[in-house]
Amino acid sequence: MAGAFRLKRPDEIEKMRASGKILGACLAHLASEVRPGITTLDLDREADTFIRDHGCIPGFLGYQDFPNSLCVSVNDEIVHGIPGARVIENGDLVSLDCGLILDGWWADSGLSVACGDPSAEVARLIDVTREALDRGIAAARPGNHIGDIGHAVQTYAEAEGYSLVREYVGHGIGRNMHEAPQVPNYGQPGTGNELKPGYVLAIEPMVNAGGAQVRVLADEWTVVTADGRISCYFEHTVAITDHGPEVLTLRPSHAAVA
Repeated sequence: MAGAFRLKRPDEIEKMRASGKILGACLAHLASEVRPGITTLDLDREADTFIRDHGCIPGFLGYQDFPNSLCVSVNDEIVHGIPGARVIENGDLVSLDCGLILDGWWADSGLSVACGDPSAEVARLIDVTREALDRGIAAARPGNHIGDIGHAVQTYAEAEGYSLVREYVGHGIGRNMHEAPQVPNYGQPGTGNELKPGYVLAIEPMVNAGGAQVRVLADEWTVVTADGRISCYFEHTVAITDHGPEVLTLRPSHAAVA
């Protein structure tokens, strides 16, 4: 991963709060735009405009040659879906992953939403994945370890009958999008780095309705489930503070940013 890990100072975390606030609002706006008939490229353009209008740089655009400002993954697509002409249909499970840079500081976050009227299968997977992220965040407190985060995610999701993607994991974040340490969505309590105030992590469960196996499409970006079953994804940038985890990319109930 790019960038050596180091603890962030309080003033640096404050800067990341600012970038995280904008990204949270951006994703709230994008989620409200998901509807039958919109294309994945339409959503990408919305993301790019929102980010630039708020004085930020679209972090994904050109990152390792990624061609867009937003990843849009639909149904069996797990992550890294490239926006294009695909039309989103009623009932689709749509995952949105976005990153931006404000004054040199990254924020990285994502969510999954159902388009229109979801099936019971889609609705339940979204609920479980969101709760898995919440449990992972709750475990991200001083004195715990990286393994405690993954263990909290894994034990909950697997108990609900789902599988966790293992090839792609969360990560530290700051001046670079991907910094040490890696943050897997599985693990053993008490293993890995001890969490200390000043850690900032991107925690991002990827939960599959079927098996955990994945494959990458010919575009060399889009990751899909090997069995064609649906997948769901949620992510927040989280700072570890003396008082516990602080979500920097909280999404407001509306998309306005002062």
